[in-house]
Amino acid sequence: MRWGRWVWMLLAAALGGCSTPQPLDDGRTLDPNLLASFQLYGQGERALRPALVRSARIAANPDIECDKQWELPFAVATSAGSEGDDRVAWWRTLQVDERLTVIAVAEGSPLQVGERIVRISRVQERSALRMLEVLGVAREDGRPFEVQTADGRVHRIQPFEVCRGYTRLAPPTAPKTQDYHWLMSVHPLELPQAGPSADEALWAVLWTQGLSEEGGARMKAYQVTTQIGGTLLQLYSLATGVAAVRAATSTILEEAAKKAGAALAEALKDQILQQGQELARQKIREALQGAVEKVGKSQALGMMQKAAANRGALGGVAWIASTVWERADAWAFARMRELGADPIAGLRLHQKLQKLELAGNAFALDLDRLLALNKVAEAAGMRAQALVALGGLPPEELGEEMQRMPQASVRTAFRFDSPDDPAALSGGRGLIDNMLHLPLASGGR
Repeated sequence: MRWGRWVWMLLAAALGGCSTPQPLDDGRTLDPNLLASFQLYGQGERALRPALVRSARIAANPDIECDKQWELPFAVATSAGSEGDDRVAWWRTLQVDERLTVIAVAEGSPLQVGERIVRISRVQERSALRMLEVLGVAREDGRPFEVQTADGRVHRIQPFEVCRGYTRLAPPTAPKTQDYHWLMSVHPLELPQAGPSADEALWAVLWTQGLSEEGGARMKAYQVTTQIGGTLLQLYSLATGVAAVRAATSTILEEAAKKAGAALAEALKDQILQQGQELARQKIREALQGAVEKVGKSQALGMMQKAAANRGALGGVAWIASTVWERADAWAFARMRELGADPIAGLRLHQKLQKLELAGNAFALDLDRLLALNKVAEAAGMRAQALVALGGLPPEELGEEMQRMPQASVRTAFRFDSPDDPAALSGGRGLIDNMLHLPLASGGR
């Protein structure tokens, strides 16, 4: 039996459900950290969806060039494929069951939070996986389509165009996942943990789109064999609550890594599911951050060191993406001004993350990015506002202090091939790249 057909059967079986109804919440005691991750996921989606709609004005501006993608004014989730505590957590925190459940909307969305989608256009399927595929096709078509909800109401949905680069959150079952790609970036749940304001959420969306626009050519050239599109990527771009997507990814990785030994296969599997990074990169990150804790003289300096460690530990396409993070900052700053939003929001978001000591994400700035973004703000006549956002600490002073400290390594030099890149390991591509390469029967375009 061919690989693709076998994986397709696995997915269908995992999402097909059980004939015996199970209680949505059996009253079990759940890990508070697990519940918190699900709550953060919902909060993040509710912050990002309106920001995505605001960003559509950039794509519609004829004076601004960018590649385009289609988005929807609502976000969905499903507990299909989830078991045990995860299944109960979906319901207890976000009232999500196995049907496609709306968990976040932008203003003007025809659908509201809590509604369940049971039909899309003329297609009605029991499988959440199939319904997600249908929703993905309808979104990418760009034309209006109808959905019917469980209460029998029919709504007309109009996809809208945004600059390329889906802004997505890590699944609540793997909250530290992060990956960066020209088609989509997955941000850890540290982002919603910071409680971003409307402008800060807009910054996150525009930054992700800017990463694609400024670094897309580099990323494509680095991985010229990447298949654009793919069923798993499409599903992930719609709902990260599909447990079977992660299960299938794990299965393929394990098989691909057999040549490197069972130990490596298990390590790769664990890292993709829990971190979105393979074991080698995680060990690098832990070592660098451990060194930072020993030399940090203040919270601000320690935060920048940890941010540098996080950036320096990326590999594969995500590493190439990290070489243009400063450009993404500048792109987002300019587009925030175009939209009449506060372009200092990126610095405010950094400051919030710093207070919470959350550096394992792309919005915690290292010294190079802080200095570069400060120059962009100064050129825009916003030096004073930038200093206020940073708590009155001039970036230049921090830079002078940092020069007297041991530095965390950041691999920022751009190369198309790096022999020490951990992604060179068998099956060692990032989460997004692995999705693009999975040989599903209904695979990519």
